[in-house]
Amino acid sequence: MSKIQVAIAEDQAMVLGALAALLETEPDIAVCARATNGRAALAALAAHQPHVLVTDIEMPEMTGLTLAAEARDRCPEVRVIILTTFARPGYLRRALEAGAKGYLLKDRPSAELADAVRRVHRGQRVIDPELAAEAWSSEADPLTERERQILWRAGEGRSTGDIAAELSLSEGTVRNYLSEAINKLGAANRVEAARLARARGWL
Repeated sequence: MSKIQVAIAEDQAMVLGALAALLETEPDIAVCARATNGRAALAALAAHQPHVLVTDIEMPEMTGLTLAAEARDRCPEVRVIILTTFARPGYLRRALEAGAKGYLLKDRPSAELADAVRRVHRGQRVIDPELAAEAWSSEADPLTERERQILWRAGEGRSTGDIAAELSLSEGTVRNYLSEAINKLGAANRVEAARLARARGWL
């Protein structure tokens, strides 16, 4: 019997090891790749071609939500499960829009992860029903993808110049995007805007 090949992306080494060990105990599941940041995970998808990717949301280099969207575009055969501590409707909504097939919370019983891997591999969707209902009744994310990219970096403490260089934009353009995001969120400055967006699951 061929096993379900799984890649795991998680920036906390102890959690990564525990998740891999947990899944490896299942007779029909094999962990073929591990990554501690989003970019490494994306490279692992191309190198190992797993059936399922299990990823956290908050990671260095690339968030799990961005990773899910990149995986959808570059490796559409890979099915993505978001495994997170964030029970926020905004995150779930963005995960589904990015093509994720599963959204699980880390405080759920460990047996649910293996079950979710099997179900997602079969083409099913695995999402907490209460969280799903809340997501579609919650306030819609007003930020564009570019505003989100820039605000996330600003919230990490990066300067306008650094953000401009990283995204190949002018500093004036970056300031304009930040101003739009701040206005949409009714915030006083970029730090407050990032905090508000993160709290609502929009970053």
